This record gives sequence, structure tokens and C-alpha cells, in this order.
Amino acid sequence: MNLFDITAILMVLTALFSYINYRVLRMPTTIGVMFIALAASLGIVILGWLGVDIGQAGVARILDTIDFNQTLLHGMLSFLLFAGAMNIKLEDLTSQKWVVTVLATVGVVVSTFIVGGLTWVVLDFLKIPASFIYCLLFGALISPTDPVSVIGILKTAGVPKSLETKIAGELLFNDGIGVVVFIIILELALGEGEVTTGKVALLFLEEAIGGALLGLVIGVLAYQMLKRVNNYQVEVIITLALVMGGYALADRIHTSGPIAMVVAGLLIGNQGRAFAMSEITRQRLDDFWELVDEILNALLFMLIGLEVLVMPFTYALLIAGLLAIMITLFARWSSVAGSVMIMRQFRPFSQGAVKIMTWGGLRGGISVALALSIPSVPERATIVTITYIIVVFSIVVQGMTLGRLADRIYPDVQGRIHGGDADNS
Repeated sequence: MNLFDITAILMVLTALFSYINYRVLRMPTTIGVMFIALAASLGIVILGWLGVDIGQAGVARILDTIDFNQTLLHGMLSFLLFAGAMNIKLEDLTSQKWVVTVLATVGVVVSTFIVGGLTWVVLDFLKIPASFIYCLLFGALISPTDPVSVIGILKTAGVPKSLETKIAGELLFNDGIGVVVFIIILELALGEGEVTTGKVALLFLEEAIGGALLGLVIGVLAYQMLKRVNNYQVEVIITLALVMGGYALADRIHTSGPIAMVVAGLLIGNQGRAFAMSEITRQRLDDFWELVDEILNALLFMLIGLEVLVMPFTYALLIAGLLAIMITLFARWSSVAGSVMIMRQFRPFSQGAVKIMTWGGLRGGISVALALSIPSVPERATIVTITYIIVVFSIVVQGMTLGRLADRIYPDVQGRIHGGDADNS
């Protein structure tokens, strides 16, 4: 089966699940699509156990032909991050720069070690073979919260504007840091050369700083082109080329494509929107990227729902996954609460900030993609399965209840979510 046929099948399923969700479930589109795909997958698996084969092997073969790591990290993610960054006001982000920086760096590293250490203890107790270094690798891939999963929910959750900016800013940057930490630990695990402080610092410069500089350069080039054109079709094509060409270039020169897309998106969404576009271009550009964002999100979450068909579940791994959910939430709470406690000495935070930032730290496709990128080692199946369990819980349970939690903590914010108030949260 060729790539077009596979894409067509996935798109038809996504459209069908979106329709069912709209008519019956009325969940947010991405969560509803994943929920239906997950339910359908579990139904197929259960029928298979009962001896009724309705195509599980065929669907599994299709999923096996899709390189999830390549599809997300080197495909969808560029569009999704650019679209998300375009909607964040640079002025708001600058006002929260230290909070975002601490959460996206120190928070990720602290969470990595907490998750890694506690997971190692749990797996040892359950007699599931796993070395400490691979537990640490699991901590690195599960610690970054996923912008793809959260930003759409934040648009409708009733949280103060400044808290929304903190969470969105952290989400957009911490995956780049998380990937750097993941790569370093993976090299340690595979024994590929000595990992020194200098090597870690160089890798960070190449990935994070290099990605930011690349995003700034290509963003400025695109901005200059947009200023000289007054045709929304051409301007949409320029932004599309910026995303695809910029991400491909980042891959080639070994810098962080995600960070490059965030920086470029911030520049186009702020400077470009204000000084290089007519009103009709702004509207058409926003409509285009919103549609791209919705389609790719729905496709991605549908894929996550179907992945259950190829996951190696066992009773022990199911128990480990459920315990890992609590470990991950504890690690997120610890890193957020610790960071907020330190920063409270210099700036105010609202009383519910830690709760919202902990429960709003959803995991998504990025964690699944990193888990699937691990080479064929004995611990791979364990890490992939536990990661999948956490991601499904995160999206379905946390994603569905984040808005209700926000309404309960901030009842006066609903109705003015995107107002001009600047809450000190």
C-alpha cells in the first residue's frame, strides 16, 4: 500500500470520527477523535480475543508502515508549533520570560530525574527488567509537556491570561530542551562515546541556541518578503515555505527545528502581523493556519488512538503504566511547585497556579514519538507501552477535566479568557 492510500485511509477515518464526535459526544475535536479511535481499537482487540477477526492484522500492518517518530517530529510538529506560536503575543511572553525559562529548563531536568528514579524502583518491584539509565531515558521523554495537546485546550479553559501565557510559553520551548536531554541520556545508554560537560554544553548550544538563531534568521527573511507583497495567497505560500523549508534546514544543520519554528512563529505572528500584512491577509492567514492546526491535530490524535492495536500490553506493564501516571504527576507537581516557590520571592503567583500548571502538563505525541525512536533494546517495549498509557490518560482524563478545574479555581475568569486584564498569576 502506497503513502497516498495510507494517508487517504487515515483522513477518511479522521473525518468519520470527527463527525461522530460532533453529532454524539460533543467533546473537543482532537480529544473526541482520539477517544473514538481508542474505543474502536479496544473493540477490535477484544473481538480478536473472542475469535472474531475484523481486520486487526490489516490495521496493524498499516500502522507498522507509519514511522511515528518521522511523521511527528520531522513532519507535523513544524506546522503545529508554528501555528501555536503565531497566536502568542510577544509582549505577554516577554513579561513571563523568567518563569518560562525556569520551567522549560530546570523543570524538565528535575522531572527527568524524579521520574527516572521512581520508575526504576517500581519496575524492580514488579520484576520487569530495566536498567537505571533507560528509566532515566524514560524520564527524559515523558517530562516535556506537549504543546500540541494543551494549547487548543487553553484557548477555551478559564485561566487568567498571564497564567495561560506562562503555560503556553513553557510548552512551546520545553520540548526542545527535553529532546536535548533525551539525546544526551540515549548516548550514555548506548555507550556512544564519553558524555562530558563540554559535550553537553556544545549539544545544548547546537540544538537550543542554534535553533533559536535559525528561527530568527528565517523569520526575518520571511518578514521582509511579506512587507513587499500585498497578496494574501502569496503571503500564505511564503509562511508555508518558511515552515517546511526552515524545519528541513534545521534537520540538515543539526539544530532544533521545534525551537526554530517557535521563534519564527512568534516573529511572524507579532512583527509580521502588525507591520507586514493587510487586514484581509491577517484574517486569511489566521484562517489557513487554524485549519492546518485543526486537521493535523485531529490526524495525530486519531493515530494515537489507533496505536493501541500494536502495543505489547501485559498485566505487569499495565500496572507499571498506572503507577507511572502517578509518578509523572508527582514529578510535574514537584518541579512546578519547587520553581514557583523560588520565583515567588521575586514575583506574585495566584493561589491556584501550581494546580493548573501541574494538571495542565499534558503529555502527547512527542513523548510517543521519542519512545518509538529508541533502538531495539530489551527495555524498548516496556518504555513504549508505559509511555502510551500515560499519554492516553493525560489527553483523555487531564485534557477533559482541565477546563472544569480552571472554572472551579477561577470562576470569575470565564467569559473574559482573552480579555485585556493582566492577572498576576
